[in-house]
Amino acid sequence: MTTDKKEVIFRIKDLRTWFPITKGMFKKVVGHVKAVDGVSLDVYRGETIGIVGESGCGKSTFGKTAMMLEKPTSGEVLYCYDGEFKDITKFNKEEMFEFRKKVQMVFQDPYSALNPQKKIYSSFEEPLKVHGMTDQKEREATMEKVLKMVNIQPDYLMRYPHEFSGGQRQRLCIARALEVMPEVLICDEPVSALDVSIQAQVLNLMKEIQKEMNLTYLFIAHDLSVVQYMSDRIVVMYLGKIVEIADSTALYEEPLHPYTKALLSAIPVADIHIKKERQILEGEVPSPIHKPNGCPFHNRCPKCMEICKTKEPDMVHYGAEGHMVACHLYKNEEMDGEKEA
Repeated sequence: MTTDKKEVIFRIKDLRTWFPITKGMFKKVVGHVKAVDGVSLDVYRGETIGIVGESGCGKSTFGKTAMMLEKPTSGEVLYCYDGEFKDITKFNKEEMFEFRKKVQMVFQDPYSALNPQKKIYSSFEEPLKVHGMTDQKEREATMEKVLKMVNIQPDYLMRYPHEFSGGQRQRLCIARALEVMPEVLICDEPVSALDVSIQAQVLNLMKEIQKEMNLTYLFIAHDLSVVQYMSDRIVVMYLGKIVEIADSTALYEEPLHPYTKALLSAIPVADIHIKKERQILEGEVPSPIHKPNGCPFHNRCPKCMEICKTKEPDMVHYGAEGHMVACHLYKNEEMDGEKEA
């Protein structure tokens, strides 16, 4: 649900999250795994922005870094507080504690997100205690409220996690994230561990809750059909970088980057009478430790040019409003158009 007035709630500038590789007794740093490598992105209040890419492209690390579960190597993560942007990478402990109320995360695995030794009541009560809700009746009223939002009976609070199905556990994880009334939910593969029928229930539930609470979603997934259903805008990542950003309709109707085209061609079609041309990418994904010069995708790209091997492409606007792509093909076309004019 994109708002008419586009108010930026998250502004991420040149974000890098590198993990050091150490060697020897003295832990000498000999390299870095560049999981997120120069990502810039504006997230608007009330929208769902999908983040897609192959396994290992950095999308989960990006989500964790956006809420400071991973410490960034460099860059800024600006969050809007009443019209004023504050860099959360510089927050002290008290400021970070308050920030946690505004941004919550739904993790990928509902089986490990809940403590198997504690009843649901204890798992739900603890965050409310930590965030200063001292009255037990108020805590119980809040717990019952969020459970009803995800269609789970309040008397289930006295059960253990193993007594629930996968879909119920994921709904419990969503409910727990909603307890502190956040503004943003970062959802890391929230339905990938669920059956298809259960996925639909959880996704529809998330849409309903978003409308009710005016939430902003960062929806990280590898299932392109799920992302299309959920998202207003979609970000395509490859090897720690953004290669394309577009409105969900524009991206699926007219993808620009060769990597995006290959991803979309891999979506299966249910109708056996429709033959879909599959674009197979040759070569292997480069190591995030030793990235190739120039465009990170050039060794697998069917349209690779000489400039792709030496110069990294900039993000440029192309086609529909808000459609951006990092590819020399489109930069060259724009330049040629200007010359002809």
